[in-house]
Amino acid sequence: MPDLASQNERMVMTTAGAPDRLRQNPPRIATRSQTDAIESNRRKNKQSLDYVLRNFVAGGVAGCAAKTLIAPLDRVKILFQASNPQFLKYTGSWLGVVDAVKDIRQHEGFFGLYKGHSATLLRIFPYAAIKFVAYEQVRAILIKSEDQETPARRFLSGSLAGVTSVLFTYPLEVIRVRLAFETKRDRRSGLVDICKKIYMEAGYTPAASKAVPAAISATPHQIRPLAGLSNFYRGFFPTVLGMLPYAGVSFLTHDLIGDWLRKPGISKYTTISRPAGPHEALDYDGNRKVVLKVWAELLSGGLAGLCSQTASYPLEVIRRRMQVSGAVGNGKFLRIGETAATIWRTNGFRGFFVGLSIGYVKIIPMTATAFFVYERSKLYLGI
Repeated sequence: MPDLASQNERMVMTTAGAPDRLRQNPPRIATRSQTDAIESNRRKNKQSLDYVLRNFVAGGVAGCAAKTLIAPLDRVKILFQASNPQFLKYTGSWLGVVDAVKDIRQHEGFFGLYKGHSATLLRIFPYAAIKFVAYEQVRAILIKSEDQETPARRFLSGSLAGVTSVLFTYPLEVIRVRLAFETKRDRRSGLVDICKKIYMEAGYTPAASKAVPAAISATPHQIRPLAGLSNFYRGFFPTVLGMLPYAGVSFLTHDLIGDWLRKPGISKYTTISRPAGPHEALDYDGNRKVVLKVWAELLSGGLAGLCSQTASYPLEVIRRRMQVSGAVGNGKFLRIGETAATIWRTNGFRGFFVGLSIGYVKIIPMTATAFFVYERSKLYLGI
């Protein structure tokens, strides 16, 4: 009994003393130096090899999912943009898109709608992976505090990420476009055949004489190796010009809309709770990043695609025409100014926006899917 009484007495004394100890040692509030340390650790985690590899996989999977969803529309849009002679009759109306799809299915079968898609996936996985990884890394460098979270820095981060991804994957894009552009009924070119054709085509000559391309065409074995390889970078300059507004506006819009949907007034309708992961994405105050619901994430991604497509579409049309320049006309490669002049003479101002309607139909689900799958893949991979 005495032992039991002494134990109870000690328990009472411990319970009574707890508030005093809390008053003597109150919870510590993070200081400025501690906040800086949290931000430094957050940047280090993003620059670790583990984070980069997980981010690479998340970005690649997101890009492949998005492109597979809209592959048939992408094929039709390329045919419209490049003014394929067999499909000019379908341009200019929404029903023309449906008729073009029917035409492809009739002559090439269902898988004709996915022609060039293997090259698309081969290109899009590294392209999307590099783009998302580059965005996270550039953003961590340019935006080191909440005060630097400005639209200009976000736009620049997205633009640099887009340009970086294009530098590494552009030849695969040229091959994909040429595969999608080809509509021969009797003989279909494979991946190797298309690569050979592009390599052997006449390149751009500064003198722009008609005799030189003819001579090169007559003696393809005399084409210089560098000239042949440069054919895989046709339209590269307008691609970079178009990528600056496209990627910049896309990431900027997605982030701005995402911030708005996470505001306290509406966050209870637009966000979800989730368990902590081993590689948490933290805000600048050290809190876990709030995750949007499915519809909210799709909304922010769709609007991001809509805005970015509008800002960059004229340059995209010029790029497509340059990429297929060796497959139409006399095979002569045209510079960006010559291509723009040709489009203006042929179709006027509207020529720079041909296929924009189908571009909208394609870009909204594609970008929405890409951002949604990317964000969810990051959660699944614990980053």
